Amino acid sequence: MAHGTTGEFEAFARDARPRLVRALAPIRGDDALDGAAEALAYAWEHWSEVQQMANPLGYLYRVGQSRTRRRRTPCLPEPAAVGLPDIEPRLIDALRELPETQRMAVWLVHACQWRHAEVAEVLGTSPSMVGNHVARGLRRLRAALEVHCGA
Repeated sequence: MAHGTTGEFEAFARDARPRLVRALAPIRGDDALDGAAEALAYAWEHWSEVQQMANPLGYLYRVGQSRTRRRRTPCLPEPAAVGLPDIEPRLIDALRELPETQRMAVWLVHACQWRHAEVAEVLGTSPSMVGNHVARGLRRLRAALEVHCGA
């Protein structure tokens, strides 16, 4: 890494770390912190390439995901562990019941505020398919939580 880019990396890491932890939480559970650390370590080692990427956070999400693969079923951590505000108590359990693609799409779009195109890149699908996963996941969540929208 060039000497002048250390400050740029540190600024990037300060912004990226909490976003990576939040994004990795539904698939890595309590290991989300480790996944984010692994991803940022990779970014530090490859900063000259990572800083040129169109979606470095999406790429690092995949790095964190692959470097902390587990054999057991992932569990979502408690909201306070990843810096989420107080939420409907049954939401975490309802999210756990969603198929993985729906859970990841709903989480990344609504909890992490990623754009559909960014999620599509990470999931290896199209933005319209991300929209389908989000819509189906939200429909299932509303049913599980007995939330009725509209009239």
